[in-house]
Amino acid sequence: MTSNGRIFLRRLALSGFRNYAQLSLAFDGRHVCLYGANGAGKTNLIEAVSQLSPGRGLRSAGLADLSRVQDSKPSPGWGLGATLFDGDMDRAVRIDATTDGGRGKRTIQLDGSPATAGSMSDLVRIIWLTPAMDRVFSGGATERRKFLDRQTLAHFPNHARHSAAYEKAMRERNLLLEQGRPDPIWLDGLEARLSEHGAAIARNRAVTVSRLQDAVDARPDGAFPKADLGLEGLLEQAASQGDDADGLSALLTEALRDGRRRDMAAGRTLSGPHRSDLTVIHRPTGVEAGLCSTGQQKALLIGLILSNARALEAEQHLRNPLVLLDEAAAHLDPERRAALFDELSALSGQAWLTGTERGLFEDFGDRAQFFRVQDGAVTEE
Repeated sequence: MTSNGRIFLRRLALSGFRNYAQLSLAFDGRHVCLYGANGAGKTNLIEAVSQLSPGRGLRSAGLADLSRVQDSKPSPGWGLGATLFDGDMDRAVRIDATTDGGRGKRTIQLDGSPATAGSMSDLVRIIWLTPAMDRVFSGGATERRKFLDRQTLAHFPNHARHSAAYEKAMRERNLLLEQGRPDPIWLDGLEARLSEHGAAIARNRAVTVSRLQDAVDARPDGAFPKADLGLEGLLEQAASQGDDADGLSALLTEALRDGRRRDMAAGRTLSGPHRSDLTVIHRPTGVEAGLCSTGQQKALLIGLILSNARALEAEQHLRNPLVLLDEAAAHLDPERRAALFDELSALSGQAWLTGTERGLFEDFGDRAQFFRVQDGAVTEE
């Protein structure tokens, strides 16, 4: 359990990361606005910040993909140093990745001692919005699950572990079903693992959606419309109604056992949280988000990210998150941009924003630091 003191990034240093050979930047706790031409390296900077959270960062890149390429040759690794102020003291984080000749390995140190991604989650939570997420509502259920799971991970760091274990057990079950006459004892064991981790996934999602809906409802009406959220999925709906872990696990075990013949014919597992969906309704019109205009969908997404930041701050055992917004301001009219900056400033945390022009962020005034990004060089202005 952590204290709820305000946390923000005080320093960021990179070596061999994306287009940065060497870089060191200092921050004073205000919001950070990065501006410059497309391809200058703005997104690379907030991607570096996202490496402080579990997972593969905001672009889901492999460790080797993050290495700087020079003369068509990638560097054998990269390094990231960060200083986080946690409300009481500075905490030093060091991440080193070796990528030469293999899948890559990442090591983490916190205050000079070995650390894990899980221990980092106890220190800092990070949420983000990128242009790639604009298709969340118009795409398929997979896109919405990814979005929901990223929000859930900020609330429950163990969500990634349960998801990885669930996927592994499901792959093994599918392979076993392909044999045509699978050993029922093996199936029982795999389905027990699926049910254990599937129940945790469903519960984490249900709690996150409940917290997120409460935060949406608590936000004042304004530039970013409110949404009505729901979950489609056997386990998630049961979790929303209060079923405990044992009940959820038993529910999935029964569904898997009853569906063996069907799954064998389909060649895949057809029951479980990997089939669930997040439903989002644009409250002002009552229209499903996927049928809204592009502008309405963008405003809904920003509203959900802002609401999740509020939801995280509302939890007594959590600190404020860092909020990363890639090119979010560029597609907003001046009134909505000003409203976005006001809402970010009402949060306790530090937001990082990117854009092509400094003028996009003028309404921030002295509430933000401004950095010009140009060809791997970053200058504070």
